[in-house]
Amino acid sequence: MAKEEKARKDLETLRHSAAHVLAHAVTSLWPDAKPTIGPVVEEGFYYDFDKKAAFTPEDLEKIEQEMRKIIKQNNKFEKIELTEKKAREMFKNNPYKLELIDEFLKEGEKLTAYKEGDFVDLCRGPHAESTGKVKGYKLTKISSAYWRGDSNKASLQRVYGIAFPTKEEMKEHLRLLEEAEKRDHRKIGQQMELFSIHEEAPGMPFFHNKGTFIWNTLVEFMRGKMRARNYQENKTPIILNKSLWLQSGHWDHYKENMYFTKIDEADFAVKPMNCPGNLLVYKSRAHSYRELPIKAGEFGLVHRHELSGVLSGLFRVRVFTQDDAHVFCTEEQLQEQIIELIELVDEVYSTFGFKYNVELSTRPEKAMGAKAVWDKAEDALKKAMKAKKMDFKINEGEGAFYGPKIDFHLKDAIGRTWQCGTIQVDFSMPEKFDLTYEGKDGKKHRPVMIHRAIYGSVERFFGILIEHYAGKFPMWLSPMQARILTIADRHDKYAEKVLGVLKEAGLRAEIDSRALTMGKKIREAELSKVNYILVVGDKEMESNSVNIRTRDNKVLGAQKIGEFAGKCIEEVHEKK
Repeated sequence: MAKEEKARKDLETLRHSAAHVLAHAVTSLWPDAKPTIGPVVEEGFYYDFDKKAAFTPEDLEKIEQEMRKIIKQNNKFEKIELTEKKAREMFKNNPYKLELIDEFLKEGEKLTAYKEGDFVDLCRGPHAESTGKVKGYKLTKISSAYWRGDSNKASLQRVYGIAFPTKEEMKEHLRLLEEAEKRDHRKIGQQMELFSIHEEAPGMPFFHNKGTFIWNTLVEFMRGKMRARNYQENKTPIILNKSLWLQSGHWDHYKENMYFTKIDEADFAVKPMNCPGNLLVYKSRAHSYRELPIKAGEFGLVHRHELSGVLSGLFRVRVFTQDDAHVFCTEEQLQEQIIELIELVDEVYSTFGFKYNVELSTRPEKAMGAKAVWDKAEDALKKAMKAKKMDFKINEGEGAFYGPKIDFHLKDAIGRTWQCGTIQVDFSMPEKFDLTYEGKDGKKHRPVMIHRAIYGSVERFFGILIEHYAGKFPMWLSPMQARILTIADRHDKYAEKVLGVLKEAGLRAEIDSRALTMGKKIREAELSKVNYILVVGDKEMESNSVNIRTRDNKVLGAQKIGEFAGKCIEEVHEKK
């Protein structure tokens, strides 16, 4: 882990240095441009500029050429410690840097700048030894941005880039970006008619027939896993009274992401989370220790306000379904319940071919509840992961406001990671809602609440799967498993017979009897990501067979209809 952490920090330092070189290049080409901030982000780095004329795609090449000159000069990065007076004098013409100076001073931080060549930038650092260390880099795109992400503040221009220690690593990254572009779930979703987004409901996906099939299949798959583990399933209202959100703490911690309405002159909110409704379900009657643990699932529709600029296909939406569950248990049962949930998460992800890494997110600055309670919750999560011999990273201060959590980061087919599943231990909500159960001693005791989601958002998980499989869904998830292609009109009746056998077996299939060339029909079936393409002609009619090829143009040859249907059913059943 120490080696991985060092590599991560070294890469961040390199990218931070590349952002500095980018700012130097831009201000050399456009002296009126005011650099603001240039942080490292997961996919590389960016720098925001206040510049009168908008950057154009052609400008990126100019900036890269200027960066090459600066890198070739191999200027040494020199750290400069500044007094407040010196800092204000140095950046007197840049209001953004002056605002940062005020912020740093308020937080008690030292004021530092980094100089290379004739360019100086207010910066915490660290940087590489010299500009020459920035070898593999590329500017990727431009966009608009608001200063400090606030739509009420100045509109800026953002230049994105990537940087790696070597040109070879950069080339490999660009190859993966190209592959990611091919897998873009928005394009594939449109091509396969899975879902669409409309101006009439921005950030709110419309699922078409094929997409709805996949969505329902994902939900039913999870329901099956829950039934096997004795889960109940609840369904709670979408709109709930403001008093509930005040009681749960969401009003104080989450109201900027919520939608509001009035009913009978009272304030209500559209739920952004399912937990409070399920707390009310638990509280609707008395409970005994003999019932615990109670595992209550809900595929709950939630709404969260997101800025229009961050909406993205199924990945960032304003309405989605959480595959939530809330486990109410005793403190003695806590660790075994966390372990059961870890095993369930692993079982689900392995079905889709995902590997994953794990993070433990601890108490945030604005946390609800006493530190001693948080320590107890964090300890339970650590012990469960250690019992399962799991490697995990600690993510300081990133827990939910009501409790610490385990976050699961999936790795997809091209190596990208996605945070999906979570297991959260919560002592605070049962306290706030006065949840109790009757113990062996006949007295009232407080249960512990575990929040868990595995898909996270069914919609987002769906989008991840589209890109993971590049639209080529396994048989059990595929909205169309086979397409029967006829060679001539006289084969139409036989194609209907084949279709009947496949449908009788519970398979999803269709016929293409159009008067097109066979090559064109095969190509269209491949583009539609149909699992099996079945060609039928005179030979197949005589032998009661189908001639099979896959969507990857692999020819499997002739098989009897019943034999083919049997193999398909096996493939579906085993979720290959």
